Amino acid sequence: MTPLISGIHHVTAIAGDPQQNVDFYAGTLGLRLVKLTVNFDDPGTYHLYYGDGLGRPGTIMTFFPWPGAPHGTVGLGQVGVTAFSVPPESLGFWRQRLEAHGVKTRGPAGRFGEQVLEFDDPDGLPLELVAGGSDARPGWDAGPVKIEHAIRGFHSVALAERPPRDASDRTLALLGASMDFRLVAESGDRLRYAMGDGSPGALVDVLLTAVPQGRSAAGTVHHVAWRTPDDAHQAAWRERIAAAGLDITPVRDRQYFRSVYFREPGGVLFEIATDPPGFATDESPEHLGERLRLPPWLEPKRATIERSLPPLRLPQAARRD
Repeated sequence: MTPLISGIHHVTAIAGDPQQNVDFYAGTLGLRLVKLTVNFDDPGTYHLYYGDGLGRPGTIMTFFPWPGAPHGTVGLGQVGVTAFSVPPESLGFWRQRLEAHGVKTRGPAGRFGEQVLEFDDPDGLPLELVAGGSDARPGWDAGPVKIEHAIRGFHSVALAERPPRDASDRTLALLGASMDFRLVAESGDRLRYAMGDGSPGALVDVLLTAVPQGRSAAGTVHHVAWRTPDDAHQAAWRERIAAAGLDITPVRDRQYFRSVYFREPGGVLFEIATDPPGFATDESPEHLGERLRLPPWLEPKRATIERSLPPLRLPQAARRD
């Protein structure tokens, strides 16, 4: 079997206050809260999932919010920037919307023939909105942002790697020779790789940068997950990554997908996640994210878990600005 990675599955980051996180991603950015659950490895902490109307792979931004968490430092060995795709004529709308919500923006500026608007989330996580190539994904048509401007999903992530190139050669070899990513563009110290069909959501940039080593805490990405269609392809990837000399975990059941994890040579934590079973496995598509969901092995501890979690005001019916 030939393994297949078709694009980004999800990006998971660390936040501070969970209410602030919900208000920004489900409010300001207009994503749908598609799953309200807990960190399976730390069930006293929420795990919040945002995406399009169904939380399709390639649209899913997730957070571990630890109230009072210190701010981290974005740097080497991390995803330095997470970029979302928006319709080509929407950057003016988004600049006005973000600034109306008190978010400072930078740009837009050109990059690889596209226009990019930069900003940070409330914890300082670097984000971008990218308008350019054709993106046929539907976005969420019932959110607070009208569908003609709604976020479609991820555009790309940028990995912060150490220059000169001999220090990042193993990362580039992993992406190219081992993971079948294709080098499609280069500008200065930024290299762009494509997966699958190379459309938005199937792109990763490598930034060769002299910034200091990153420090993981609020405002930083914990890991990026690449999507694969099923368990058989994931098993093939696990064998291939192990053959490349990297330590990779056993398969872990994340309830809505199955995952394996490894660190690429530059230190970024990678995950390979299956597309199925998806977020409608334990609640209907019409009611995603409306109540706390727990995996079967944590359900007997529900009362204790609910007492340990801070109260959270969930998004109400859409009010479009």
